[in-house]
Amino acid sequence: MKQPEIRRATVGAIMAIVAVIAGTAADESRAGQSTPPKTQKTVPLGLEDPAAYIPTDDPQTAQNIELGRLLFFDKRLSKNNTIACASCHLPSMAFTDGQPVSTGINKLKGGRSAPAAINRVYSKAQFWDGRAETLEDQSIGPFVNPVEHGFINHDEMVAKTRKIAGYRALFQEVFGREIVIADVGKAIASFQRTILSGNSAADRFDVGGDEKALSESAQRGLELFRGKARCTRCHSGFNFTDEKFHNLGIGWDTNTVDLGRYMVTKNPEDIGAFKTPTLREIARTAPYMHDGR
Repeated sequence: MKQPEIRRATVGAIMAIVAVIAGTAADESRAGQSTPPKTQKTVPLGLEDPAAYIPTDDPQTAQNIELGRLLFFDKRLSKNNTIACASCHLPSMAFTDGQPVSTGINKLKGGRSAPAAINRVYSKAQFWDGRAETLEDQSIGPFVNPVEHGFINHDEMVAKTRKIAGYRALFQEVFGREIVIADVGKAIASFQRTILSGNSAADRFDVGGDEKALSESAQRGLELFRGKARCTRCHSGFNFTDEKFHNLGIGWDTNTVDLGRYMVTKNPEDIGAFKTPTLREIARTAPYMHDGR
């Protein structure tokens, strides 16, 4: 075989294994839209028990999760009633939006691609640059972004939410008090923690022992993924991410370099570094990288 053909075969094998790192997130979320979500009882194959990752100050309850689901899909929680969390995190696209960068209020464009919201229960620092230390902080950040939900501050967002029929009673039932931004974050974070993706063909092959779960090409790709290609240097563990930040040189061929993690830490070593995304649901989350290429 000629060298170019070897390269094509290698790339094809890696793409084959990457394509099968997809699970059940989209199907589970669609079910969640039609029926109230329940607290997690069964863990999809290949994942760790999410219960170990739930913070003590935001326990999972059916009521809390359902409230978070309502908030997540409600476009009224934007300045002009046009943007919901789900506008950029669509269940049918593994909770991303399929765009290079997301479109927010008044059709304004953001500067980065919407990261997939799946398996966030296992994640540490949130967003591409890790600027939110918790999922609760991440859940309320976009509300006060001028190109996302467009509120001037969280007080304005809370004031509007209090005027929407039904929410005051729901927050009183779940949290025992008037609506405050911290509880908005807790509810949305609780819902996001139910969005799990596992039981992929790779899981069934690797964990379940099903030798027929992967094609021969995908099995060659898995060998490369873990070996010569060194993909696992960053995409490691059951969620296929090391939860760290790396500079891959993305965007350095332009005149508008995104400084990434550096804007949070001010550490020169973090210039141009971005968080390693999970590879789960990768077949549904194109385009890729922080700038959607």
